[in-house]
Amino acid sequence: MKNIDTFDFTDKKVIVRVDFNVPLNDKFEITDDTRIRAAIPTIKKILSSGGAVILMSHLGRPKNGPEEKFSLKHLIPELTKQLGVEVLFADDCVGDQAIKSSNNLKSGQVLLLENLRFYNEETQGDEAFAQKLAKLADVYMNDAFGTAHRAHASTAIIAKFFPENKMFGYVMNNELININKVIKEGKKPITAILGGAKVSGKIEIINNLIDKVDNILIGGGMMFTFIKALGGKVGNSLVEEDLIETAKKAMQKAEEQNVCFHIPTDAVIADKFDNNAIRKFCNAHEIPDGWMGLDIGPETGQAFKDIIESSKTILWNGPMGVFEMANYEQGTLEVANAIVEATKNGAFSLIGGGDSVAAINKYTLQDKVSYVSTGGGAMLEFIEGKILPGVAAIED
Repeated sequence: MKNIDTFDFTDKKVIVRVDFNVPLNDKFEITDDTRIRAAIPTIKKILSSGGAVILMSHLGRPKNGPEEKFSLKHLIPELTKQLGVEVLFADDCVGDQAIKSSNNLKSGQVLLLENLRFYNEETQGDEAFAQKLAKLADVYMNDAFGTAHRAHASTAIIAKFFPENKMFGYVMNNELININKVIKEGKKPITAILGGAKVSGKIEIINNLIDKVDNILIGGGMMFTFIKALGGKVGNSLVEEDLIETAKKAMQKAEEQNVCFHIPTDAVIADKFDNNAIRKFCNAHEIPDGWMGLDIGPETGQAFKDIIESSKTILWNGPMGVFEMANYEQGTLEVANAIVEATKNGAFSLIGGGDSVAAINKYTLQDKVSYVSTGGGAMLEFIEGKILPGVAAIED
């Protein structure tokens, strides 16, 4: 494995797997350019060091080959603007035009290939397809942490054709360094805040984190499965009945390892899933029939705030309530503000996973925490202790 900062890119063509899976509106305009902005330093480093860049990515989930709405050509104006150089485009990723364009590419130039997922071979991890991509360049760089948990042709298989000249870009490096700051190098006390709708998506993370943290704070819809496991009444709140035993075991494991497992004591409840529903505060373990919990209550918010602000390392994944609705966002906002306060006082804070990233962006606090992961599923699998194919392929 080579290092982006010490490698000599002079006259080398570098094929970079980026994550340009960005949202587009109906006019094909980018509505959130976070992932493009994240990749710019990597691309500029190669160009300033005398190399040429071939960019490859997926966009969306095309089912039947090429589709206009999933074409990467829509990204060219924004990419050109952010890089300050003309971005060339190949309307295929492995066909004649891709080969011709890459052959003609000069140092300092950038070529964007068409959507990799227009070929099923990409997600199938097809070796012959990976080899076609590999033939376009001299060096392979993976800078797409968001897809590092997939063993796709462009994220993992391709690396075998570059036994000497393969490396991570800055996005990948930063993600791995910052996640390891929590799970391997975290200063105590370490607090994990886990929310979101379902226990099923988080149980492996919870079980893995119990071995690493001092506090686990549970919020969001998943809290009601834990409350029911404790014998509480949850009314019409979201519960995964088949995971009640699993929730009990997780709490038992935490107790055995002296990890404080904090379940909300109060909740904001409503008579229906609606921002304008009738609402009230209630003991989270005594929710009447016909009512559902849609946020943590003020008592829990204060308790969580105190724990967060006394922590030295913080991981946040998942909102505390239905934060998209104004009447159920208070718990999520309180947690976000507490993390900002702790960070100001010297704590290291990592925000990751779709909805908590959306929340931190909604409250424009992304610059007031230590690191916001772009990884989503990849970050969660890494925290679960799983080997990520995209990481392993480079480190081999």
